Amino acid sequence: MGKLENSIVNRLSSNQKRFFAELIGTFTIVVFATGSAVLDTKYVGTFGLWFVALAPAVAVACMVYAFGKISMSHFNPAVTVGFLITKHTPKNLLPLYIAAEIIGAILGSIFVKCVIGTQANIGANAPDYHYSIPLIIGVEVLATALLMAVILTVVHTKGLKGFGGMVIGVMIGLDIFFLSFISGASMNPARSLAPALVSGYMNNLWLYLTATFVGSSTIALVYSKFFKRVPVPEL
Repeated sequence: MGKLENSIVNRLSSNQKRFFAELIGTFTIVVFATGSAVLDTKYVGTFGLWFVALAPAVAVACMVYAFGKISMSHFNPAVTVGFLITKHTPKNLLPLYIAAEIIGAILGSIFVKCVIGTQANIGANAPDYHYSIPLIIGVEVLATALLMAVILTVVHTKGLKGFGGMVIGVMIGLDIFFLSFISGASMNPARSLAPALVSGYMNNLWLYLTATFVGSSTIALVYSKFFKRVPVPEL
């Protein structure tokens, strides 16, 4: 980073740094998460589920390591609400985080549409309605709950000895690989909202704007009851 970039960064307030960290991180994750689905559809399954699961997993791990010390690497409104419940994030920062995550996600979907393609509704999540609605909702709650549990484990262990980013990424990859065929395994309402808005395909949005928050909030409430809050981890 050059002198000009260092000067600009140093002039930003801590909240401004958090905002841009969350925006850039969410942008990157949405590009990889939805872009991989677009590419797989565009080339008729050439890449496969491994690619669709691995791309966001790697993106999340990289963004956690890049911005963990700045913003605690939420990149997800459901995680932000979870951290609000556990008191790792103060109430006054909630609008900042949510705004950054939604703006970053929408910019990510616009990028995917303009650069990668429009197949698969720009990577919008979609459940398999051959399964019952209660099962679909339950699986999406479970996927988000597992992710939130891993994130709080990383926080509680103050970074899981430096492996925190990788563990969170692996959990996302596993959720997508084993559960996406039922619920879509979004785990992130911003990741679902952005491609739905940009593509106009909002049929399933209700699921990802409800189940994800239920999953993260449930784990956060359990954590708050049984564990003592610890400081932001060194990732």
